[in-house]
Amino acid sequence: MTTRTLPEIKIIETPAPETDEEPPYRVIIHNDDVTPMDFVVHALRTIFLLPEPDAAAVMLTAHVRGEAYVQTLPRREAEKRIAKAHFAASLEGYPLRFSMEPE
Repeated sequence: MTTRTLPEIKIIETPAPETDEEPPYRVIIHNDDVTPMDFVVHALRTIFLLPEPDAAAVMLTAHVRGEAYVQTLPRREAEKRIAKAHFAASLEGYPLRFSMEPE
C-alpha cells in the first residue's frame, strides 16, 4: 500500500481593494421662461429616468419655486446626466439648466 502525501495548501487572504465610492450629489433643475414644460418632463423622464408623475411634479415645482430637487446620484453620474440634458436642450435652442450640490 502506497501512502500519498498531499501538498500543503496555504490560503492567503488579501484585503479587498478599497472602493473609491463617490460622494452623493443632489441634482437641481432651474426654471426658465423659455423651455416648454413638455420638453422638461421629457428630459426628466428620458435622461434622469423619473416616472411620468414624478417628472411632472418636479417640473411644476421648478416652475412655481424657481428650482426643484431632481434626484441624488454619484458625482460622475450626476455630471454625465446634467451634461446630456444641457446638450439635448441646446440642440432644441432651450436654456434649460441643471446644477448639482453635495448632499
